[in-house]
Amino acid sequence: MRAAVAGRPLPLVALSGGADSLALAVATAEVLRTGRSLPDGAGAVVVDHGLQPGSAQVAERAAGIARRLGLDPVTVKRVDVASTGAGPEADARTARHAALEAAARRTGSHAVLLAHTRDDQAEQVLLGLARGSGTRSLAGMPASRGLLVRPLLGLTRQDTEAICRWAAIRWWQDPANADPAFLRSRIRTRVLPLLEDPVEGIGPGFAAALARSAEIAAEDADALEQWSRREYDRLVGDAGGAEGHVALPLDGLGSLPAAVRRRVIGLAVTAVGGERPSRERILAVDRLVVTRSAGGGSAGPVELPGGVTARRHRGPGYARLVLDAGR
Repeated sequence: MRAAVAGRPLPLVALSGGADSLALAVATAEVLRTGRSLPDGAGAVVVDHGLQPGSAQVAERAAGIARRLGLDPVTVKRVDVASTGAGPEADARTARHAALEAAARRTGSHAVLLAHTRDDQAEQVLLGLARGSGTRSLAGMPASRGLLVRPLLGLTRQDTEAICRWAAIRWWQDPANADPAFLRSRIRTRVLPLLEDPVEGIGPGFAAALARSAEIAAEDADALEQWSRREYDRLVGDAGGAEGHVALPLDGLGSLPAAVRRRVIGLAVTAVGGERPSRERILAVDRLVVTRSAGGGSAGPVELPGGVTARRHRGPGYARLVLDAGR
């Protein structure tokens, strides 16, 4: 197994045996063949979740295709999907990402290429809407984050199947993708087709519109998070803090737009060692800020995930929102 050629780390294609990931392997091999990029090669890793009968054979077949395409090294990794209560899809994703990151470390790879398409992005946005999520969730999947790179977000599932047919590759159909027990599967097989229907739904192009909305939401989320981080650093600098303790001036915090103020509160909670709070808990803390005038509302405490408490504290010449861990 080679980790790199000429001292340069190789990207790894994450393979499942489905049309999307096989199309990504074909595209990567073509880029290598034509010499337009990746001159030192690329590898692949197949993660076998072991959740279905015959999964080992599917994984080995996908690995064999990758080898025939010229990808090297190609490895198959069997994982145990532990149940955490987050749901089977989330548990499988956690196990898969851990295996991909381990493979990247083992081979010295600088990037793991994932085959998510524009259709996957549209499904992700609908899932975020169904859950009542915020801007970051509605932004869908980023084109890149850390080791993970998604080069096919501009293509549709029809495109990836066409690539596989062009390369004379037969892909595997994951039965879970059509299992109505999973919300994502219902969105894929029922909701999006209905919404794309020109008579019964909104019409063709709806999935593409959702993907465009995700791009816009991602830009907005990035800007808001950067703004919030700057304000958090400024406010902590004004009021001070210590391990497990953050104090934020109420006047400065209260003057911020609600979207920024609530993100600053979230940053403060995690800074003292708490878990990212729900919107309901964030709003409970926010009420301590917006009702800071004399006699206005409760001064706390508000209990937050991870053993953190938030309260409004006044002293001679100052008023602060104070967050403490384990107190």
